[in-house]
Amino acid sequence: MSDQRIDFLYLSEDDMIAAGVTDMAACVNSMSDMFAALGVGDYIMGGASRNSHGIIIDFPEVSPFPNMPLAGPDRRFMAMPAYIGGQFDAIGVKWYGSNVANRTRGLPRSIHMFTLSDKETGAPLALMSANLLSAYRTGAIPGVAARYLAKKDARVLGIVGPGVMNTTSLEAFLVTRPSIERVKVFGRSRCSTQAFVDRAQQQNPRLRIEIVSELEDAVRGSDIVSVATSSAAGSHNYPFIDERWIQPGALVSVPATINFDPEFVLKRARNVADSIRLYETYAEELGAPAHEDVGNLGVFWNDLIAAGRMERSTIDDLGRIAAGREPARISDDEIILFAVGGMPVQDVAWATSVYRTAVERGIGTSLNLWEKPALA
Repeated sequence: MSDQRIDFLYLSEDDMIAAGVTDMAACVNSMSDMFAALGVGDYIMGGASRNSHGIIIDFPEVSPFPNMPLAGPDRRFMAMPAYIGGQFDAIGVKWYGSNVANRTRGLPRSIHMFTLSDKETGAPLALMSANLLSAYRTGAIPGVAARYLAKKDARVLGIVGPGVMNTTSLEAFLVTRPSIERVKVFGRSRCSTQAFVDRAQQQNPRLRIEIVSELEDAVRGSDIVSVATSSAAGSHNYPFIDERWIQPGALVSVPATINFDPEFVLKRARNVADSIRLYETYAEELGAPAHEDVGNLGVFWNDLIAAGRMERSTIDDLGRIAAGREPARISDDEIILFAVGGMPVQDVAWATSVYRTAVERGIGTSLNLWEKPALA
């Protein structure tokens, strides 16, 4: 065997499932470990700040070139590279293309692949199907937040937006807060809402799951509220949650678009980010105001900061909480707003965990890059 030979592991979606990519309890634990490394600064992401969400290619409205793609809903390509230290000590990149029109072909909106690399040589260790990888790490993040920030006896969960993000978030909430016994679901489409309820009930027959007709009904009386709706640009399109609907002690997790009364956010809520530095980078990249175009809660904070109404120091950081550098839930009555922006370190951490399991179990197909490089 030559030292120049490079083989790597190919993991199809079926291989990823066999290697445990849908094991939410394991994913939540990996994400907790990832946040602990993030909280002490043992990571690097892309961009000049080393904190960028990723590098995006989007398309023009018109083009003189007939083959060039044109702008459309969620039409883009994106690379999300990162290194995460701690127990992972790994580097990789998620690459995906997104187009809403995929659904007319029976395909997911986004199609993801992930490459895990050797941190010294850059050689590929694995090439993985990554749709489930991405979906489960995304859902696990609110679960980690609930581990640190939700009331320990949380019993009622409100779901706003019964799509993929809340499908996996529900699994994560049940892992970290098994006391949950009732789930209220609000969705815009009766068909998709019923499908969500049917799937959740089949997987969790002990739960009392009900469809509610108004957003307010999903929020009122809920110990945890998860808002994950896709909305067109413009704050008038984002779901608005009235402070009066939120009961004392609730955790409101927001991995998608949202709108709140600024006075509530500034004066009566505790604000927690998945990563403060991610939103600092958003501020540099997007400018302000930007919430009308990017409906994320962290961007809402950025606009308040740019307007001189909010100090970034008032926003807590889940990584620092996981690392023991900031307190978790402080009181039973505090209302906590948790912003989820999505970070490539999450993909790297969960991909590394799944890859190690695949190697241990002999799952996947070994492919050869070269016996020795033609040019070296």
